[in-house]
Amino acid sequence: PSFGFLFDIDGVLVRGKTPIPAARTAFQKLVDSQGQFLVPVVFVTNAGNCLRQKKADQLSHLLGVPISQDQVMMSHSPLRMFKRYHKKCVLVSGQGPLLDIAQDLGFCQPITIDTLREKRPLLDAVDHDRRPNVLWSVKNSMTVVIVVLTAVVLFGEPVRWETSLQLIIDVLLTSGYPGNPYEQENYPHIPVLACNMDLMWVAEAQSPRFGHGTFMVCLENIYKKITGKDLKYEALMGKPSRLTYQYAEHLIRAQALQRSWEQPILTLYAVGDNLMTDVYGANLWEKELASAAAAHCRSVLVCTGVYNPHTEVPLDTRDSITEAVFHGHRDFRFDPGLVEPDHIVPDVDAAVDLVFQLENFAP
Repeated sequence: PSFGFLFDIDGVLVRGKTPIPAARTAFQKLVDSQGQFLVPVVFVTNAGNCLRQKKADQLSHLLGVPISQDQVMMSHSPLRMFKRYHKKCVLVSGQGPLLDIAQDLGFCQPITIDTLREKRPLLDAVDHDRRPNVLWSVKNSMTVVIVVLTAVVLFGEPVRWETSLQLIIDVLLTSGYPGNPYEQENYPHIPVLACNMDLMWVAEAQSPRFGHGTFMVCLENIYKKITGKDLKYEALMGKPSRLTYQYAEHLIRAQALQRSWEQPILTLYAVGDNLMTDVYGANLWEKELASAAAAHCRSVLVCTGVYNPHTEVPLDTRDSITEAVFHGHRDFRFDPGLVEPDHIVPDVDAAVDLVFQLENFAP
């Protein structure tokens, strides 16, 4: 094969924990009788609340074909490349097995929001029922030593937003010494690395649900309201960031090399359900980076998730740019050309059929 697939998961293969019927049909076409993939496939998800192996096991069960962890790219996977932070003490936010995820990525000294809250109980004051006994806490918290935090890593949306927002702001405004008085003159703040910018995502509910991007909007606006300055990101990961597609292409080529396929991979087909992440990211990669890479990237939009052909940004946006609502992250500009998919199909099965037809590929 001279092409490969980058599959989104939520809204393309599953809705919440419910498989989309077309997914199993599609994947039977992608493997041979021994279950070996006929083309290189990488699952590129903006989820970040579990380890790659767990996601691979879930996909194997849902799709009925064997998936390895090397075929799975979580939103946080590019953090493996940020080795300059791996030996430093970093605050991690999100949910799931955060310490396991951080350590698997190479971080040696991760500290969770929950741990920080235990060490500095006076910082979490919104929920009156969780407020500590003040006299006891002042006496004891003064004796607890916390290593200075040198960066904040946002893996995904947390559970108690008010606690995470408060403690992250504390860390940023004290240069990594939460519990100290705020020092607003220290700007720029310590580095923030964020994974998954999705404003919304699709589960079993009829309407999209808040994603990590919504949490980031809250954090950015609180920081600016307090300081008058913009929160800065050291890196943004997950679709539609360039880092994500660069890393995904690396995984595609590694698969081809492992299978001893000598034909160069010329085209990647990014199959997704979200104009502002899947399509925007694929088109951004094609426009800005494909000249430096070996592969072109084509976007294929399915209608089983976030995308609704009746309510989304019209594909001919030249006459309606001022009316379009941009759901992408603050640091990404709205360009109508970047949210225009190369192909629109009903579901992932139709996407596989289309690509096979375009590539004259007959398994």
